[in-house]
Amino acid sequence: MKKLTEEIMAWIKNEVIKSHTQGVVYGLSGGIDSAVVAVLCKKIYPDNNLALILPCYSINQDIEDALELINKFKIDYRLIELTKVYDQFLPLLSEGVGDNNDYKNLAQANIKPRLRMISLYYYANYMNYLVVGTGNKSEIMVGYSTKYGDAGADIFPLGNLLKNQVVELAKYLGVTKNIINKPPSAGLWIGQTDEKEMGISYDQLDKYLCGEEITDKAMKEKIEQRIKSSRHKRTLPPKPSF
Repeated sequence: MKKLTEEIMAWIKNEVIKSHTQGVVYGLSGGIDSAVVAVLCKKIYPDNNLALILPCYSINQDIEDALELINKFKIDYRLIELTKVYDQFLPLLSEGVGDNNDYKNLAQANIKPRLRMISLYYYANYMNYLVVGTGNKSEIMVGYSTKYGDAGADIFPLGNLLKNQVVELAKYLGVTKNIINKPPSAGLWIGQTDEKEMGISYDQLDKYLCGEEITDKAMKEKIEQRIKSSRHKRTLPPKPSF
């Protein structure tokens, strides 16, 4: 873990240097991935490092967990409540489209990470910082992210780490126990968890991505289908060859 930590930190620092920016900004959700990113960034840039807590109908416990981490590691932060913005914005989008369909709830939930992305890039532009994404390899490979929301960032330092590796790194870095022990969740609605929404366990997903045999045929097919259907999230938008 010591070597991995040093390698990731050196990589982040090099990316900031290459981009001619002066520091880093990232969203801190109260989850394990953003907590690991926060601690790593604080170690590299003690003074040019900003965490944004951006609640939008968020769970109070997640905010409390984020603040506990901030207090432990003395991280500079801003807490910006986006719920009122969401409440004012949603009716403008919904006007005239009816109360349709199976995709409505997801479409509305995805506004939240996209509002957060706007906030992160405002601070990045204002302070000449790089936006650090918090996605890990497990989530990236099955498209468990919001396009132009939490999938929108300048760099993803955890992008080649499986979820179980992130957990081990969190323990090594001293991330607070509340964050390590709670079920991973994007916090898009009450009771939502990553594994429940994906219909895939991180344990099975990580085993598949490591090339291990998955004896549960239905689970294997679900993983492969999600990888296939989310390919557009891992590539640039297509353009014609002519």
